[in-house]
Amino acid sequence: MKTIGMIGGMSWESTANYYREINQKVSGQLGGFHSAKIAMMSVDFAEIEALQRSGDWLKTAEILSQSARSLESAGADFVMICTNTMHKVFEQVEESVEVPLLHIADATAEVLMRDGIEKVGLLGTAFTMEQDFYKGRLKDKYGIDVLVPNGVQRKLVHDVIYQELVHGKVNPRSKNDFLVIIGDLFEAGAQAVILGCTEIAMLVQQENTHVPLYDTTELHAQAAVDTALD
Repeated sequence: MKTIGMIGGMSWESTANYYREINQKVSGQLGGFHSAKIAMMSVDFAEIEALQRSGDWLKTAEILSQSARSLESAGADFVMICTNTMHKVFEQVEESVEVPLLHIADATAEVLMRDGIEKVGLLGTAFTMEQDFYKGRLKDKYGIDVLVPNGVQRKLVHDVIYQELVHGKVNPRSKNDFLVIIGDLFEAGAQAVILGCTEIAMLVQQENTHVPLYDTTELHAQAAVDTALD
């Protein structure tokens, strides 16, 4: 079994879900007393969030690159950044280490393609929904068209993530708002919706809507397990 290197803490709430998902999947596949081999670096999200707001992505890349190098030194065979938004600096982090990095959009896109999804809605932070580092990868590498909510809805989604979900707060009103937005994306032509922030699955699950949902935390975790056990 390979050792998984996890860069977490963005937020720790979703990182805890990653840890649980990975270990449950390893146990489910191998049985017995098996659990995953994991090395983790958990950053202080307050530092990352402040740099995001100020637009200092170079500094965030330096922090995550140092984390990746630490994981490599600790024996990680590959590394994953346990958040969608910080894949904005994926290439810089990837260049900082010799071991492979597992991209969350690739893990998601491969399942979308398997399921025949050609047009998908995307929920996430404003950075993920509005910038091209995530949407562009889905389109350019996999040919998947991406729809995002309107400006008012994007602000709502972003605010719920940063004001509620990263603090572990699950608000029924926010859940209803998200379900409306998911329905709107479906009506606009999306065949499915990506939960493109690792905290969103705390709020909405597949049982809440007829629209197919793709939880990036679960898909990234599965890709990590597949790689570790390959």
